[in-house]
Amino acid sequence: MSDTLLRTLDLIEPGDLVMYHGSILDRHGLYLAKPCDCFYCARADYLGSDDIRYRLTDPYADDPNGLTLRCVRRQSITRSTANA
Repeated sequence: MSDTLLRTLDLIEPGDLVMYHGSILDRHGLYLAKPCDCFYCARADYLGSDDIRYRLTDPYADDPNGLTLRCVRRQSITRSTANA
């Protein structure tokens, strides 16, 4: 799929830079997104849920395992225009 088409559809692929604007106000900012792989999200995916959730990692954190947000709903993130 071309990048232009992905942008038009506002689809998020693993490794995309996204802007988090969810309910945790002090965590708003830019993150790298990938599908959440926790037990609950994996089970929901196995059962056929359409509610895809994401694990967000801060690409600018000193500790690469430091700041992550899990089980983030699609409605709480927007694909960043910095990807262009």
